[in-house]
Amino acid sequence: MEVLFSILRFIGVLILVLMMFNIMIVVHEWGHFLAGRWRGLYIDRFQIWFGKPIWKKTYNGVQYGLGSIPAGGFVSLPQMAPMESIEGGVEGDVPLKKLPPITPLDKIIVAFAGPLFSFLLAVVFAVVVWAVKKPVSEAVGTTTIGYVAEESPAAKAGIQVGDTIQSIDGKKVERFLGMNKSIMWTVISSDNKDIDVELDRPGTGLVKLTVVRPEEAQEGKLEGGWLRQTWEYVSRRPALRMIGVAPMISPVVASLSENSPALAAGFRKGDLILSIDGKAVRSTDDVSSYPWEAGRVHEIGVRRDKSEITLTVTPRVPEKHGEKPLLGIAMSHDGIRTLVRENPVVQVIDSFNSIVRTLSAVFSPTSDVKAGHLSGPVGIMGTYYDLFKDPEGWRLALWFSVLLNVNLAILNLLPFPVLDGGHIVMASYEWLTRRAIPIRFLEVVQTAFVLLLLFFMGFVTLKDVGDRIPNGEPVEQKPRPEFLPLEQ
Repeated sequence: MEVLFSILRFIGVLILVLMMFNIMIVVHEWGHFLAGRWRGLYIDRFQIWFGKPIWKKTYNGVQYGLGSIPAGGFVSLPQMAPMESIEGGVEGDVPLKKLPPITPLDKIIVAFAGPLFSFLLAVVFAVVVWAVKKPVSEAVGTTTIGYVAEESPAAKAGIQVGDTIQSIDGKKVERFLGMNKSIMWTVISSDNKDIDVELDRPGTGLVKLTVVRPEEAQEGKLEGGWLRQTWEYVSRRPALRMIGVAPMISPVVASLSENSPALAAGFRKGDLILSIDGKAVRSTDDVSSYPWEAGRVHEIGVRRDKSEITLTVTPRVPEKHGEKPLLGIAMSHDGIRTLVRENPVVQVIDSFNSIVRTLSAVFSPTSDVKAGHLSGPVGIMGTYYDLFKDPEGWRLALWFSVLLNVNLAILNLLPFPVLDGGHIVMASYEWLTRRAIPIRFLEVVQTAFVLLLLFFMGFVTLKDVGDRIPNGEPVEQKPRPEFLPLEQ
């Protein structure tokens, strides 16, 4: 029964992922389609995904289809640019030489309509997110340090657990993770080897430190035979120069083991642990590193909903595969979650800033961020899949859709042939020079850049797939400790 439920859940999440991904593509291409209709252009095909159609139907002179390669989509507009060598022909096509010429203004309007519709869809999603609120986890929103790795650049610089980071390289930080004003992004996208950190330390006040990052990011050793090593080499993302810190996360109970002391003591999922044996605790590490004693009664202060209670628990060594006394509690990786109502305009602006910062970092020769860190359709759908598995997944997916559609609009406006921005640049050239670009030249340039785009998508898809497939030799997993009923 449990296996059947898992299969049905997987199918349901997969359907939601495909639905969200295709809504984004359809709306973008629908913008081109409607603008083409408005300007009187000939449209021979509207296809979602690339490749040979696995489904097609002609209606009102337009062939609608679903391609076999799940990567984007297109509206075939021969008067914009001939693409038969890539998209293939359609039965009953009107030869390009028999079609009336269109003005540069027509081309600019039709090209711009796709990004415009993506941007408008982002605004719609932002309004919905504002209405239903966005979940923000403590792991994302805090700037307080909860862990410093031994011998890490942060430890050598003097950063301590409990420090609250105020700024990095003079840039104010407001969260630990994310793209906008975050600790992690400011560190990895910094052009400097040494970064200046300003922090607030309890009992001391404002402290300024300099963290010396390593010259190069540490690459893990390639394991296994030549085939596995080759796969790991091409699918591995470039390493980033980290400083060795993690956020302060409040000890929130995520789950309880069956037959465990914690379950018997009355713990519940969502309980926030405040103290152990009268000693205040602040983070999950305080709980996991506590010296539990088998047979001893420990008093644990807990906040449940809006009230504070005290629970007594007697740890014991799990009867199966146990090595030390445990409570049988798994802590949340997110800490405290809150629902935030964020202004739609702020959401769109933050999304715009995210893609601008990403592109700036990718093209910066001194930044750690490279093209190999970008994702394609497989990575995007994988992110949606991960989000939908979360209890608040539908809210997170709506928020991610704001970011994604703004990114889609901006990326399509880049001035490269094949992209909408390239069409706008070429149409502007025709407008200014009053000379049409030769059809043959357009076809060659378009085809060349389509092939480059497909190569790049294949490159990032390898990285996306590599994220989902473990690298290196299989590691023997230790059996998980299990508690048996006390009567046994």
